[in-house]
Amino acid sequence: MALKIHDYEKVVGPEKIAELERLAEPLRGLSLLHVNSTLVGGGVAEMLHSLVPLFNELGIKTRWEVIKGSPLFFRTTKSIHNALQGNGMEIAPEMLERYREINRRNAEILDLNADIVVIHDPQPLPLIEGRPPGRSRWIWRCHIDISHPAKEIWDFLKGYIERYDMVILSMPEFAKYLPIPQDIIPPSIDPLSEKNRELQAKKIEEVYAKHGVPRDKPILLQVSRFDPFKDPIGVIEAYELVKREVDCRLVFAGGIASDDPESSEVLERVRRRVQGNSSIHLIAPQGEPLPALEINALQRGADIIIQKSLKEGFALTVTEAMWKGKPVIGTAVGGIKLQVIDGVTGFLVRSIEEVAERITFLLHNPDLAQEMGEMGWEQVRRNFLITRHLRDYLRLFSIITPR
Repeated sequence: MALKIHDYEKVVGPEKIAELERLAEPLRGLSLLHVNSTLVGGGVAEMLHSLVPLFNELGIKTRWEVIKGSPLFFRTTKSIHNALQGNGMEIAPEMLERYREINRRNAEILDLNADIVVIHDPQPLPLIEGRPPGRSRWIWRCHIDISHPAKEIWDFLKGYIERYDMVILSMPEFAKYLPIPQDIIPPSIDPLSEKNRELQAKKIEEVYAKHGVPRDKPILLQVSRFDPFKDPIGVIEAYELVKREVDCRLVFAGGIASDDPESSEVLERVRRRVQGNSSIHLIAPQGEPLPALEINALQRGADIIIQKSLKEGFALTVTEAMWKGKPVIGTAVGGIKLQVIDGVTGFLVRSIEEVAERITFLLHNPDLAQEMGEMGWEQVRRNFLITRHLRDYLRLFSIITPR
């Protein structure tokens, strides 16, 4: 059943919903277009699945378009993504030309007419070349950590970025020297979605049984795409240190997004690494993402959630875990630092050894782990729910709407 804006009153209270309706009233009839590179897989698609219908219910005529590209295009955009997050790498000129050409073709096919156009991440960035004439406002919404990008790629992309009217980033540390305004809007989760709604204990047990994971000992969990920046091998190494002190299981659950050709290679490396270890459970369905309800159940059934990212734009998996009342052990990078309050909702860590130490400490102190989980739930309720996300967008649109 499609969710309605008033369904969220039971989570955030009627005053927050009334505020959204007040902010939206002068914007009714505004046309809004979101463009990204995948319909499923990854946090951007998840957020848009919830945001788009709620924008429409608030009277803002909202569409969502997905660009199409070849395997070479997505290999190129993944290389660009990695370079923006600081991995120095050469991208051949012919790959960059293909990147431009695919975006030119998409600009010819897609209907880019709207009062406000929000282009998500680097994949569709060059669509700005196909901007229709008129008074529309174009926003580049960057979801990744661009605090220390590879210079050559940044200089190349900056030529497109500077043609936008503004940039939205997830946290102030990602801001760059640009001749256009920049705003900070952290991502959010939908507390009523399949991935985040309450579940009965029976359903949690069913999902664990389906994937052959016994619940006979404490469970550590990392949920993430199979990406080098998520450091899955580092998670396994930390777990092996913990296992020397406390008997527990590790569950690594993730999927492969259609716009990330690197995922399959990373998944295969992880498979080889865990082969023969009956205490490490790899949940990675082939050809489709792990169902949201199953991720929900896995998170709710775990004792401690890990997010050992090397770089991170935000990490919605951290938000999801905290919403389920779980303590989070996360590396002190990017948006994880925005969410995890060190020593309060979990721990921020900087090495494999520190990950293992903090996990072991919490396994020996379950009452503290529960208290941290409760504090994490409140942190998300106050700061990282979809209603706050909508409010931030509405506030921004009221400022930049063409008059």
